[in-house]
Amino acid sequence: MSGAGPNACAAPPVGADGILRERGQREVFCGLTGIIWLHRKIQDAFFLVVGSRTCAHLLQSAAGVMVFAEPRFGTAIIEEKDLAGLADANEELDRVVTRLLARRPDIRMLFLVGSCPSEVIKLDLSRAAQRLNQRFAPNCHVLNYSGSGIETTFTQGEDACLAALVPELPFSDARQLMVVGSLPDVVEDQFLRLFADLGIEKVVSLPARRAGAMPGVGPNTRYLLAQPFLAETGTALDKRGAVHLSALFPFGAEGTTAWLHAAAQAFGVSEDRFEMVTAPPRERARKALAAHRDKLAGKRIFFLPDSQLEVPLARFLAGELGMGLVEVGTPYLHKGHLIDELAALPPGTLISEGQDVEKQLDRVQASRPDLTVCGLGLANPLEKTGLSTKWAIELVFSPIHGYEQAGDLAELFARPLNRRDLLRV
Repeated sequence: MSGAGPNACAAPPVGADGILRERGQREVFCGLTGIIWLHRKIQDAFFLVVGSRTCAHLLQSAAGVMVFAEPRFGTAIIEEKDLAGLADANEELDRVVTRLLARRPDIRMLFLVGSCPSEVIKLDLSRAAQRLNQRFAPNCHVLNYSGSGIETTFTQGEDACLAALVPELPFSDARQLMVVGSLPDVVEDQFLRLFADLGIEKVVSLPARRAGAMPGVGPNTRYLLAQPFLAETGTALDKRGAVHLSALFPFGAEGTTAWLHAAAQAFGVSEDRFEMVTAPPRERARKALAAHRDKLAGKRIFFLPDSQLEVPLARFLAGELGMGLVEVGTPYLHKGHLIDELAALPPGTLISEGQDVEKQLDRVQASRPDLTVCGLGLANPLEKTGLSTKWAIELVFSPIHGYEQAGDLAELFARPLNRRDLLRV
């Protein structure tokens, strides 16, 4: 665990369940950032943020897309006349949406995304979405969710988006497997091929790549979560009668095997067939991981809370690469979805939920880990103190799921350590 010594922090108090819960200043992105990968996944959807110029600058800079490229996201900016009450916000929103859909007739699904300015909070975007949906459906379906930093952190934007989508899914009584969570197309295709080789006949994805291809859901739907931050989406699917298949998340060889095995068991796939299908890619993954094990084994890592990927990634790094876990911080801990991950962590692992950034930074400095996973705003200050860091956001934007990406995932953690060794004089 964390290093002891004259400058070490006192052991932080933990709850009866062994979890340290902290509430204080946070250093994370808001849920609007989820739009960056969602607009690429749902290829005929548009995400219209109702917010300020700050929201527009965040999206444009994070996506690396210039406005003249006409990306499938934008911001309906609250102007001074809106703040002064000189314009009816609902009328202004209707005007913006009408112009947008006239200019972009290819849009089949429009998400109105709330943000944190007070005037936006006062605006009932749910009613606005219902009103606009009546006007533009069936050519374009209009939904809404909140990406406000007051309500969401970083990856919770996708959770809010998919949770808003689930009640609109058609009913289906078909026996099917649903993979829930946005994945890069290449990774999704890899998983679909594996499921097909296992003999699982009907596999659907949420979200689908097209608005018109969104899957149905019903009591014969079994679903696997591809991402650990989909708490509200899982609850919404449960209410529709779908059944969650609990498993490790598909990070690394072991996590991917356990994730696939949960589906295989639910759909009656024999152990012999499962082994025949998964053995070759599992062996490739293990060989890819072996190339980075010498660099990572024995190194100590500290996760600051950011993306909710922290617990599965900590399990992967400790179990498959031999890293030591100083602390595993996560913004929110959904024990129901992470029960297998928590059980697979080394005994005595310190897990913290929530954030009090000053206290956590004190613990980082006291323990002096070999690698700290944190947000962009904390990385440079920590680097200045001589600590190696890994940007948490890179783990969200990179393809890291599945067998074929296991080596790439390990390399993301090895790269800062390699850089440090090269720069050491």
